[in-house]
Amino acid sequence: MQVSVTAEEHYRRGRELQDRGNEAQALEHFRTAHQLDPANPRYRSFCGLGLALVERRFDRALELCRSAAKEEFFNPELYHNLARVHLAFGFKAEAIRYLRRGLMIDPANLPMTDDLRTLGNRKEPVLPFLPRRHAVNRWLGRFLGTRHKPAGQPGDVANSSV
Repeated sequence: MQVSVTAEEHYRRGRELQDRGNEAQALEHFRTAHQLDPANPRYRSFCGLGLALVERRFDRALELCRSAAKEEFFNPELYHNLARVHLAFGFKAEAIRYLRRGLMIDPANLPMTDDLRTLGNRKEPVLPFLPRRHAVNRWLGRFLGTRHKPAGQPGDVANSSV
C-alpha cells in the first residue's frame, strides 16, 4: 500500500525543518506543497521565502510572496515572509514597511515585533523640513554621526593604524 503525503503535511514538515534552521530541506517540502496545491497562498509564500533564503532567487521569491499576501491580505504571517525576503537581500526599509503592515493586522505577533525591534528605528533627519535623502541632510547626518561617535569605534581616525 502506497502512502501519499498531502500538501499540508509537506508544509508542516517544512515549517519544522525551518524552525530547526534547515532551510534547504524545508524549501523542498514547501516547493512540493506548492506544487501539490498552487492556489494556497501560505504554501506559495513559504516556497517564495525558501527560494530567497536558499537559492537567492529574489525576483521569483518576491513574485510568490507578493501574490500570496495580495490574495490573503489579512494574514500577518505572509507579510512577515515578505519582510524576511526583503531583509535577505538588504532592503531594510521595505522590510520595515511589511512588518508594520503585518503588525497592523496582529499587533501581538511576537516574531514580527522582535524583528522590527531588531531592525531599530531611524532617527529624524537633521533638517526635518528637507527630505531625508536631500544632500544637505545626508551630509549633516554623516558629519554629526562621526562627531558623536564614542572613541575607539571602528572608523575612528585616532584609532586607525594606517
